Amino acid sequence: MKSPICILLVIVFIAGATWLAAQVATTAAKKGGLEARLAQALKLYPDADADKNGTLSMDEAMKYLEAQPELKALLAGKAKKGGASTSKPGEFTTPASSGLPPGPRVFVCAHSFMIFTATMLPKMTEAAGIAYQDAGRQMIGGSRTLQHWEVPDEKNLAKRVLREGSVDVLTLSPHMLLPDEGIDNYTKLGLERNPKLRVLVQASWPARDGNLTGDFHNAMRNDATVDSLRKLQALQREQWLRKLDAQVIALNAAVGSEAVHIVPVGDAVFALREHIIEGKAPGITKQAELFKDDLGHPLPPLAVLVTYCHFAAIYQRSPVGLPVPAALKDAPQAAELNALLQQLAWDAVTGYPMSGVKAEAGKPSA
Repeated sequence: MKSPICILLVIVFIAGATWLAAQVATTAAKKGGLEARLAQALKLYPDADADKNGTLSMDEAMKYLEAQPELKALLAGKAKKGGASTSKPGEFTTPASSGLPPGPRVFVCAHSFMIFTATMLPKMTEAAGIAYQDAGRQMIGGSRTLQHWEVPDEKNLAKRVLREGSVDVLTLSPHMLLPDEGIDNYTKLGLERNPKLRVLVQASWPARDGNLTGDFHNAMRNDATVDSLRKLQALQREQWLRKLDAQVIALNAAVGSEAVHIVPVGDAVFALREHIIEGKAPGITKQAELFKDDLGHPLPPLAVLVTYCHFAAIYQRSPVGLPVPAALKDAPQAAELNALLQQLAWDAVTGYPMSGVKAEAGKPSA
């Protein structure tokens, strides 16, 4: 029974679950593409074919997994055996002794679509006249937040610093399967020691532009039109973001405060891609120039945009006016591009009610 379950887990987490795939992929699953794996899973689990059309879709596979407690139990068990990449608290703190007022203590608990913010935020924060207070970082590639939670306590830096009450802002990045119990668990643990803790949950952009069951290459992103992007964004909201909204609303009600908010980085990414299509993104002519691979890991312009979204959510102020970061120094028209990224990030965050940031509350950073 274990081998078929592993196959289905590989299918569901193929869009970014590097760590999980390395742990549970079977030899048979590795031989073919995703479509072959779906076909194999259908033979093992014919009941997963909800519409009985003889083909197993990614959506059907995900729903089947959610309905099978033994699969979730196996996933949790695999996470417990795995470790996480961490850094020591304070390793990236910028010097408050230089006269800068200290900001909130920030812990970044992430997968690969967010972990880079932990590297970019310190200098960005310092440039805004605030000393960055690094509470630590924890990384598992392709992870749900629950996988971070299930890391053994002796290796779980996120749990340790939350129990110490040494975190003011915790940033999390869930994956495809929602609700993600890890968000609830970390929030409740953190609030026990710091009632003023804020939890910021990243709403990422869709991996592979949502093409999880067929052939897809990064260059295909260049074919997207404004209309097709808006349809993809609407689908993302309907199938994924609505679930995240619902979980956060329920969690805030359960803890009795507005402790948890959403960082809508996906909205900012869609907005930037529309600007590229319309020829309004300085120095960028193709959408594929934002991504380093088919999956959708970001190149510097996109990573900076996402980090500006986090800056706005963490400090509740606009990033507009901050200097060009090192990641963009070699980009053509760097100053103009930087200004656009800042404005798009601010517009996305203030335009999303569940971010907790209002436009009138955030003064420009320079």
